[in-house]
Amino acid sequence: MQTFIHYFLHFGLSFIIAYLFFKKDWKKVTLILLATMLVDLDHLLATPIFASNRCSIGFHPLHTYYAIIVYMILLFRRKPFNIIGLGLLLHMITDFIDCLFMFTNCNTCLQNSPIKNTLEWVSNLF
Repeated sequence: MQTFIHYFLHFGLSFIIAYLFFKKDWKKVTLILLATMLVDLDHLLATPIFASNRCSIGFHPLHTYYAIIVYMILLFRRKPFNIIGLGLLLHMITDFIDCLFMFTNCNTCLQNSPIKNTLEWVSNLF
């Protein structure tokens, strides 16, 4: 279920948002939102490149809190920067949800994660 939700949020939600909120340019907006997946190229800088129990948020350079602030600022710029910012933030939210799933299934994975405090704070909200 985690994998389905992860990929639906990455791909399906991009289409739904583009179609609902950008009817005139939905195809172009969908492509822009999907192109923001390229943010995952920063995974190539990690050793190992893929680790199934690693949370991207706070670990990879383009997934840091500083980068997320820049993505939030992009929301207030003109097109297409606001759409790029929206896509990047949707990507970060999707990865964050994935981290919540991961740490629910693997308590030891959380111990060395840079996002540990944030995840605990969000978990306490619910």
